[in-house]
Amino acid sequence: MSAKNLSTVATDLIESYGNTAKHVINAYRAGGERVVSLLEQRWNRALKQSRTELTAETAKNASAAQVAFSVYYTKGLMLTTNGAQHVVSQLVKVAEAGVERASANASLFEEKTGVTTLNTLAQATAPGALALSKLAAQIEQKTAELASKIAGDQATAAKRKTAFSQRRTAKAA
Repeated sequence: MSAKNLSTVATDLIESYGNTAKHVINAYRAGGERVVSLLEQRWNRALKQSRTELTAETAKNASAAQVAFSVYYTKGLMLTTNGAQHVVSQLVKVAEAGVERASANASLFEEKTGVTTLNTLAQATAPGALALSKLAAQIEQKTAELASKIAGDQATAAKRKTAFSQRRTAKAA
């Protein structure tokens, strides 16, 4: 196996790790959305149970506070997960470019010097890199399945109403 082939395996490995990280981020996002949904349900149940004891203004303020909390939490969740996705994408690009550059430099070094030590090293490490790449692909697949399970019906169902649209609907009513 040449240094070029080793670089291909390394690039595939980097991409697999990047995809795994993105799956974990998606699972975090889906879990956060579930938390918002559960908190909204619990808040609404508690408000409904105590509505007879509250004035109309207090109930209205409690509903508005719940919507505001949901807005900020959802906005923060989206900002952090989108930012994390972007960071992972950039890290993958940089790492892949580094591997390609190292491979090109190794080939030039061998060409200029006639020493094939780097090619021998690439051949020796290739089986381990290939095994690691296969393991990373399995991990990537499992994290995709877990992220899908965590997302549940949210992944296939229409997007839930955002807190912004809920607030507009509440104001219109």
